[in-house]
Amino acid sequence: MNFSSKLLENAVAEFARLPGVGQKTALRLVLHLLNQNKQEVEQFSHAITKLRNEIQFCTRCHNISDTSICEICSSHKRDASVICVVEDTRDVMAIENTSQFNGLYHVLGGLISPMDGIGPSDLQVDSLVERLKDGEVREVIFALSATMEGDTTIFYLHKKLKHFNINISTIARGIAFGGELEYVDEITLGRSIVTRVPYENSLTK
Repeated sequence: MNFSSKLLENAVAEFARLPGVGQKTALRLVLHLLNQNKQEVEQFSHAITKLRNEIQFCTRCHNISDTSICEICSSHKRDASVICVVEDTRDVMAIENTSQFNGLYHVLGGLISPMDGIGPSDLQVDSLVERLKDGEVREVIFALSATMEGDTTIFYLHKKLKHFNINISTIARGIAFGGELEYVDEITLGRSIVTRVPYENSLTK
């Protein structure tokens, strides 16, 4: 792709580094910004810079937050006795959109994937174990993607948590194997949470 301006080329190259954005889409986005007035572009730039500099991660559940304790963890309306374990913030948002879950979350920050060099020590596993030690939690729900990495992570976590006096369940597999939660429609995802099953039962199916 030939550019008439080095500034334009550099901007397109930066946008093209975003997931799912090719050079043509990047060029379209950059040209769109060039057609906006300077104040709007500055607001866009300021929002991204502010996000990167000021965003925090909840010290309890590790979800993205504006404060040290996120709104979900600090809400008195949530059921603190149930923790839903998810891969990342996108899954929290997907489940919240179903309006079928009123407990708390625990964001692992990834899935166990030996092929990618990601092991249990790279995830927020120890802090999950710590949250169970006070005895307040009565159920942990595994809401991880129906992939090999998701199943491996669930198997590992079950071994770590099974000695606690809690119910350990997993979302119902109305979700096709290989599917990721963020792409599942809200009705299917909501039903899979409501109809969750004990994890040990899911191993026999």
